[in-house]
Amino acid sequence: MKERRLTMINLFNYKPSLKRDLSMGIILLAVPIFILSIGTMFYQSRYMIHNEVKSSNSNMLNKGLYQIRSYMTTIETAVNSNAWLMEENLVPDTLKSLSERIVRLNDPVVSCSVFMIPDYFKEYGSKFSVYAASQGDTVKSYIESEYDYFNRSMFSEPVKTGKACWIDPFIEYIDGKVDHNEAVATYSRPLRQKNGRIVGVLSAEMSFSQLTKLINKTSLEYNGAFFVLLDGTGRFLINPDTTHLFRKTIFSDAEPNKNADIISLGYEMIAGKHGNMHVSYNNKLYHVTFRPVPGTRWSLALARPDKEAMKSYYHMGYMIFAIIMIGLLIIVWVSRQVAKQTITPILHLLDVTKKISNGNFDEPIPVSKSNGVLGHLQNSFVKMQRSIHDNMTKLRNNADMVSKANEEMQQAQLLTEDAILRKSQFLQTVSQNMRMPINVITGFAEVLRDSSGSNTTLDENEFSNISKMMKENAITLNRLMLLLLDTSQTDANGELHYKKNDEVSVNLVAKDCIRHTLSHFPDARIKLETDLPSTLHIVTNRLYLFSTLSELLYNAAKYTGGQNVTLQVSQTETTIRYTVLDVGSGLPSGAMEKVFQPFNEAANLAEGEGLGLPLVKRHAASLGGDLIFDVDYRDGCRIIFELQK
Repeated sequence: MKERRLTMINLFNYKPSLKRDLSMGIILLAVPIFILSIGTMFYQSRYMIHNEVKSSNSNMLNKGLYQIRSYMTTIETAVNSNAWLMEENLVPDTLKSLSERIVRLNDPVVSCSVFMIPDYFKEYGSKFSVYAASQGDTVKSYIESEYDYFNRSMFSEPVKTGKACWIDPFIEYIDGKVDHNEAVATYSRPLRQKNGRIVGVLSAEMSFSQLTKLINKTSLEYNGAFFVLLDGTGRFLINPDTTHLFRKTIFSDAEPNKNADIISLGYEMIAGKHGNMHVSYNNKLYHVTFRPVPGTRWSLALARPDKEAMKSYYHMGYMIFAIIMIGLLIIVWVSRQVAKQTITPILHLLDVTKKISNGNFDEPIPVSKSNGVLGHLQNSFVKMQRSIHDNMTKLRNNADMVSKANEEMQQAQLLTEDAILRKSQFLQTVSQNMRMPINVITGFAEVLRDSSGSNTTLDENEFSNISKMMKENAITLNRLMLLLLDTSQTDANGELHYKKNDEVSVNLVAKDCIRHTLSHFPDARIKLETDLPSTLHIVTNRLYLFSTLSELLYNAAKYTGGQNVTLQVSQTETTIRYTVLDVGSGLPSGAMEKVFQPFNEAANLAEGEGLGLPLVKRHAASLGGDLIFDVDYRDGCRIIFELQK
């Protein structure tokens, strides 16, 4: 006992170390999982923010494209709506006035020109063109007969293709420098006569300086973002660096080793593709979204600084750091609390062991999941307590089993005694039933012998009565022997297995059974009622069907004196029904179940061997049917024999 107490003291000296180890174990397990979860969330948030950036850039780029197309559509509409007026009135004054009208009514149009095919107006020479442009608040137009426009794309392209088209921007040179404010793009449409012959070209110019101002308002929503517009060769049409406009392409200053991303972007844009790319430009990373401008060979791109686009992601980093620090503090606090709660059961174990040492063995001990010394000690006490409990439980169970076995033996003994009593009664009954026909046959045999020895001749009537009575008793004796033989067979086999392969007429077998019963009871009145056609047959075992029906009719005729016995034949959807009715005394209350047990007979019947109805019940079940007593029938006895069709 002294050594045990010393062990308890040493174990509780281990408590601070256990608490510390438990706390560290929880921290080492929880911290990596916590950091991994936060890191995964942080990574997923980057993916979501990146998709959001692509979506917002795409929306802003679509706005820019919409503004460009609206700007260009205004010019296209102005040209197309006035072209048919010129085609109806191809005279210099009309061309001049309509050109002024186009410039005056449409702000995006900076100038308008009409170019005629050679020698169309011979009075002006081989060349004839009209030029209208705004000058301040007024619009002035000029007829130019010396301007060489035949080789200009604004004239040659629509004449060649026969279709309206946009001409890539052209530039005006002033002292060898590009004036980006004067750069224009031209929309040209052929003019036709009524016969479809092209006689000239109507063109309108738009200013890229105005277009740049318009779409740059859109980019101001994002700090540091800007639009870039390239033509089909990669030339800059819109660029925040005006020194690159119209004379440099996106490939001009790009070095293959350093600017492969810019070169790749350029090829993607001039190929008319759309998408998103990350590009380094001026030592900054940009998120670029690009799409082609419908109806042209141009491509528009929105460049947004990645630092600006992912600003919310970078701000989230500071929040994640703060969450991690707070989470670590919470984990440390929770681990200490868990360690404290874990040691509490050990303190409880000390109290329990003290009570057990004092002889209180019923004190419950919780199971410990710890693999340490205290855990093994606690579980050892638990095993000891469970062992005592299990042994006591086994003793109680064994006592219950013995008690139950005794009850079953008593019940079996009672059943055995009852069976022996019933068999004894049965043997007595059978002996009595067999003795009578034997005595009758023996007596009449002596009468016949005496009459033969004394030369006394019996008259014909007496001889007929003796023969009849001897036959009836012989039949009765034969029936008893058949029942005994049938009973011995069913008892030996446990259950009956018949071959049901006889095709039997349901009405004919009923008539045969009535005929057989009348052979036993010639004076009986048995009536057959059927609503089934004579052609209705079933497949069954005819011998046992005949035996079952004959036994039912035999009992009905025997116990009613052969009066008012009816055999009804009917059917349901699935069964054939043979119903035997009589107007006898019927069965007493409570005798329904007993009559189906071998060696039992109804208490109110004058005679009976107790074999007929149990055999009939077995035959009915083996034939796939059932035997049913109608308990609601009060005028006698009503038995229903059902067979499956």
